[in-house]
Amino acid sequence: MLDLDAVRTAAAQLETWVRRTELINSHYFSERLGFPLWFKCENLQRTGSFKIRGASYFLLNQSRKKLAKGVITASAGNHAQGVACAAAQMKIAATVVMPESTPLAKVLATRGYGAEIILHGSSFDDAAEYARQLQIERKLLYVPAFDDSLIIAGQGTVGLEIVEQLPEVDTLLVPIGGGGLIAGIATAVKALRPQVRLIGVQAAAAPSALISRHKGEPVTLPSARSLADGIAVKRLGDQTFPVIEELVDDLLTVEEEAIAQTIVSLLEKAKLVVEGAGAVTLAALLFDHQKVSAGNTVCVLSGGNLDVQTMARVVERGMLGEGRFLKVRIDLQDTPGALAELAALLARNGANIFHVSHDRRTADVILGHTEVRLELETRGPEHIQDILDVLEKADYNAELLH
Repeated sequence: MLDLDAVRTAAAQLETWVRRTELINSHYFSERLGFPLWFKCENLQRTGSFKIRGASYFLLNQSRKKLAKGVITASAGNHAQGVACAAAQMKIAATVVMPESTPLAKVLATRGYGAEIILHGSSFDDAAEYARQLQIERKLLYVPAFDDSLIIAGQGTVGLEIVEQLPEVDTLLVPIGGGGLIAGIATAVKALRPQVRLIGVQAAAAPSALISRHKGEPVTLPSARSLADGIAVKRLGDQTFPVIEELVDDLLTVEEEAIAQTIVSLLEKAKLVVEGAGAVTLAALLFDHQKVSAGNTVCVLSGGNLDVQTMARVVERGMLGEGRFLKVRIDLQDTPGALAELAALLARNGANIFHVSHDRRTADVILGHTEVRLELETRGPEHIQDILDVLEKADYNAELLH
């Protein structure tokens, strides 16, 4: 099994290759949760995620003969960028197979580092299987996403930095996909500070680590799709599983709504752009913190590669979940001034009309009426209830939309 010396060797070799990311104390979230909270900001790496650590260390430790024809990997996005960036710095040709559902921003970013991009399959596992086929056909070197001792050691340098930056850390939350990040961090942190409570966090839609712990062996999920696409992996690595079993104290899962709301909270309150996979650690605290030991707590924000389209959808979904966005359908009389009266009523009660559609031709509306769909910005659940009460009192039959 990997040890502390291996992680320290990786740190020394990576010193000029990766960014030593900031550990930021969050005053707002510390007050909200009632204990000191820090963010380890791997979203601020050059490639937007911790993955460049493992990819760089892996490539730096290969012979030129193995690298001569180039490298290939499979990735949902972050590992792709790490491999592509590291390969470009070493002047190595790189091919990356990505799932067809990979956000466009991650595809373009990976291509921007000079890699050849191939879109294949509906999941990481589909892409990985195809990449292995191409590896054989083209005689390329395959760069594992997580299940490799060099990759794990490279990712473990995050843990070294955390202990150096906050020696008195008590609780540490880390996202889990294939397990490379948490296995590396656990190896370093538990060797230096064994009393730290180490908690792994997964999306509830892809809980491979939790199910594997219950079964006592790595389990392959039938599917793995989540807003946290960077950790939506069907199966833990064979090398990462035993490390997680030995060193990780607890495993938590978070729902999709919690992930969306946490992304919005990080944008608003911490001014940090964090993707779903990176936001799961804070989501676990915000929505299930009674299961988490407190003290000096660190959340690893593993990545920030959130494309604009996804961000727009997430912000809307997060606002809906927080009660700051209301969608309603109203059957309105089709008379001059009726819409203006409704708008004025909403304005008097502090609701800001974000979008309105007005359709008198729908078959569901009786003659002489019109369907109005409104999207309203609100101040929270209590404000929403006040608006619905006002609409009901004014004889508007408002139907909630989701």
